[in-house]
Amino acid sequence: MALLDIAEVAERSGLAPSALRYYERRGLIASEGRNGLRRTFRSEVLVRLSLVACARASGFTLAEIARFVTATPDDTELRLHLAAKAEQLDAEIDRLTRMRASLRHAAVCTRSPLVECPEFKQAISDAPAA
Repeated sequence: MALLDIAEVAERSGLAPSALRYYERRGLIASEGRNGLRRTFRSEVLVRLSLVACARASGFTLAEIARFVTATPDDTELRLHLAAKAEQLDAEIDRLTRMRASLRHAAVCTRSPLVECPEFKQAISDAPAA
């Protein structure tokens, strides 16, 4: 079992040691102990930190993430919440996909102004895919 000290985890994850200590206090990660004054972590903590970063970028709060990482299969209320979050993400993905299509068109469009281009407008306003 490879142990990493807090400085190594901070360097590999791109997070400050203070953020790692905060995440530990919030129950998002767990240290294995100490090497002198420094906390040590299993290398698997990097996977957990990737999950936290992805969830944060997707709009989850730290409280929601903490609940998720400690959930059991019997947590029906959490499962309903996760399903609702998945629906929100689907809507966001649809919006971002439309915006990407619009930007790609705008990058090659010769219409002036670009935002008046019918194809640009269509890409922005397309109804979400079912």
